[in-house]
Amino acid sequence: MTFVNPVAAIAASAEITDVPVRAYFLGQRIDLRAMAPASPESPLIVPVEDTGQGVLFSYGAVVLFGLSEPAEQAFIATLKPYIQTAFERPETEAVTIRLAPNSSGKVQDGMILLSSLDEMRLRIVADVMAKSVVLAHYELEAAAVFDRIEPYAVELQYQRPVSVKGNQLLNQIGQTLMIQHKIVGRVEMVDKPELLWEYPDLDPLYHRLEDEYEIRDRHSALERKLDLVSRTAETVLDLQRHQTGLRLEWYVVLLIVVEVLLSLYDLFLSPRV
Repeated sequence: MTFVNPVAAIAASAEITDVPVRAYFLGQRIDLRAMAPASPESPLIVPVEDTGQGVLFSYGAVVLFGLSEPAEQAFIATLKPYIQTAFERPETEAVTIRLAPNSSGKVQDGMILLSSLDEMRLRIVADVMAKSVVLAHYELEAAAVFDRIEPYAVELQYQRPVSVKGNQLLNQIGQTLMIQHKIVGRVEMVDKPELLWEYPDLDPLYHRLEDEYEIRDRHSALERKLDLVSRTAETVLDLQRHQTGLRLEWYVVLLIVVEVLLSLYDLFLSPRV
C-alpha cells in the first residue's frame, strides 16, 4: 500500500511554505503492534486528519506535522490506550519547517529549512526531533538525580558521616541504569536510522540536523553525568558496607572481651562454694 503524505500533498496544492512540527515524549513505550498489527514497525507513520501526519516511535516519542494544537491534543488522546507508563507532564519540543531548496537541513530562528516535504525528509526530521525530546526529558531527570547525589560527595569530601540509607543509594543506581538502558538500548541515540541505508543521499541532511540539535554532544554529556552519579552512589554504598562490616567486627571483639572477662571472673573472683 502506498502511503500518501498529506503534508506534502497539501503543500504542493496550496503552495504552503511553513509547516509546524511538534515532538512529544509521552511515555516509556507505545504499543505499535496493538495500534497497527499489519505494520508494527518503528517508526509508524500515520495520516492525521486531512492536513497532517504523525510519526510514532515504539520508545514513546511522537512527532506531529502540520497540525493545530487542538488537533495534536485530540490525536494524542487517541494514543493513550497504547502508551505504557505515560508521563504526567510529557516533554515537548516545537519547530517550523520552511521550504528553502538552497539551505536544506539548516536550522535558524526556530525553523528547519528543507528542500522538499517528501516523506523521507520528514522521517529524518522526526528521528532527530524524537531523539532531541527524549534527551531533554532525561537531561532534566539526570539533573534531578545529580542534585540528590551531590550532597553525598560533599560529605565524603569533608569526611562527614554520609546521611543516606543503602536502599536510597540502590534506587539512585537503578535509576541511572534505567536511563542508560533507555537512551542506548531502546532509542539507539547515536545510531543512524535504518532509512539512511536505503536512501544514502539523505545522509548529509541527517548529520546536519544531528549537529544542529547537538544529539551526540548532549548524549555524551548525559552519559558522563550518569556515570558520575553511578560511581558516587557506588562509592558511598561501598563505604557504608565497609563501615557496617567494621562495626560488626568491633561488636565481635566486644563480645569476645566480655566473654573473657566473665571467664576471669568465674576463675578468680566468683565466690567458692
